[in-house]
Amino acid sequence: MPDAPSRVERVLNLLALLLDTRRALTREEIVHDVAGYPSQITAYRRAFERDKETLRGMGVPLTTEPIGDGSELGYRVRPEDYYLPDLGLSVEEAAALRVAVSAVSLGSHAGEGALLKLGGLADEAVAPIASLPIAPALATLFEAFRARAVVRFTHRDRVRTVEPWGLSSKRGHWYLVGFDRDRDAVRAFRADRIDGDVELGAPDAFEAPPDFRPDDHVESRAWLLGDDPAVTVRIRVDADHRDAMLSELGSDAVVEEDHDDGAVVEMTVTNRAAFRTFVLGFLEHAEVLDPPDIRADFVTWLERAASGAASSGGS
Repeated sequence: MPDAPSRVERVLNLLALLLDTRRALTREEIVHDVAGYPSQITAYRRAFERDKETLRGMGVPLTTEPIGDGSELGYRVRPEDYYLPDLGLSVEEAAALRVAVSAVSLGSHAGEGALLKLGGLADEAVAPIASLPIAPALATLFEAFRARAVVRFTHRDRVRTVEPWGLSSKRGHWYLVGFDRDRDAVRAFRADRIDGDVELGAPDAFEAPPDFRPDDHVESRAWLLGDDPAVTVRIRVDADHRDAMLSELGSDAVVEEDHDDGAVVEMTVTNRAAFRTFVLGFLEHAEVLDPPDIRADFVTWLERAASGAASSGGS
């Protein structure tokens, strides 16, 4: 006995049927023609309702039409409403697109729906090599970025007003990177930590710097990925480690002093824990100068770490 089709396969078969029909089909006709639905009436009705929502979530223009005297409803997908125009992709380009879409799971079937609009899926399913779930706020954030519209949202219990200069996906998460108007600085926000709805402002409200790269503020700059009050920190670094530090800081660094024996560098910090880890990577070749409370915090942290290591060694 062959295995029952998976729900993904059932939904795709449902879409194929609705695209191929020349008239609206009743729910009972659909359940009869598409394999995988339960036989019990209540169960297949619930399954069909879930599948309809899945199709609509994939962006499928599912239409509902009255049948006969209007006492019954039918369903179909008009091809002219669904398919994209021919993009002129070669066989190799279409295959590459299928691989790219299959390689990353977005936590939904949106990629499969897009491939169907472009001409179909690959013959065999490909296991994704990465998972990048879609955050609820992401669609609005992408629209704001496209329209250059200011957004307002709550992130970790704080209201933010941000110019969305770019979006980036790193380490399995989406980040909004932009200019925080309330804090007068560039900030990065994890999209899945945005609470509630995102308020979208008027279009064409700002211009991002032409050389701005959101990855610069997400990929390795963990000291900027926090909600601590922004503070400017001064660090002295030995000459033979100066270039290494500046390469990590990039455009965030300001060289205040530069001598043969080292340099004094300024950097902005919004995540003190990540900042401590960054400085510790330079061992005795870097010293936190000020502000005093940041220096004291760093010294206390080092003393606790040393005390803990000594206790462990003596036990």
